[in-house]
Amino acid sequence: MKGFYSLLGFVYMVTTSFYLSPRKAIERDEISTKKIERVATTTEKTANMVESSSEGLYKSITFEQGHELNEEVFFKALLGFENLKKAGLLNSDSHLLTVCDFSLSSNTKRLWVIDLNNKTVLFNSLVAHGKNTGEEFATNFSNTNSSLQSSLGFYITDATYNGDNGYSLRLLGMDKGFNDAAYRRAIVMHGADYVSDEFAAIHKRIGRSWGCPAVPRDLTQLLINTIKGRNCLFIYYPDQNYLSKSEWLKA
Repeated sequence: MKGFYSLLGFVYMVTTSFYLSPRKAIERDEISTKKIERVATTTEKTANMVESSSEGLYKSITFEQGHELNEEVFFKALLGFENLKKAGLLNSDSHLLTVCDFSLSSNTKRLWVIDLNNKTVLFNSLVAHGKNTGEEFATNFSNTNSSLQSSLGFYITDATYNGDNGYSLRLLGMDKGFNDAAYRRAIVMHGADYVSDEFAAIHKRIGRSWGCPAVPRDLTQLLINTIKGRNCLFIYYPDQNYLSKSEWLKA
């Protein structure tokens, strides 16, 4: 702080400065550190509570022995489900979560429809991936028209219709750049005769669609009628590019 005063005709400038003693500076730094530690601890506690809640929910779901949905896949699906709810894209009372785990063989029942309120599995079924996504195992994914590949990510189920593949369910892709072209590409859920154990026994894999998550013909109507009308569908594969960029997987 600077000031001026006159003494015997001369002008003098006085400079004063304010400073913290080393002890005060240390105390201030300690307070700041404690604040940061408190924030970090609160964040960690919140994350742990969310993880604990998800773990508890997973353990309370009645999966058929030998046909359990992978725990980590469930956690990701549930996180996206909750984020879609928070964004107002799902109804507040929505409680159905459909998961396709495309890291598994197409010859296994890799689709689950879970009632989160009643903690029960309503459906556990075969489901097809796209023709150009892979043979028995899915490996390649696309958001491009005419690619004949499946698209990763979160979907919201929409309206039903009767088309070339019979009773079908429109899907709205929620992941920009990964599946948001699904509606234009006519990526829908429908039934198919090639999604069956009999087909797999002959061909060593179930048949493949043009990118749609096709399900067994005899389950089509009941399954679609259960999940239609703004419910959540998650198509999973351990693709790090997708997992790191999806806005719905941000905790």
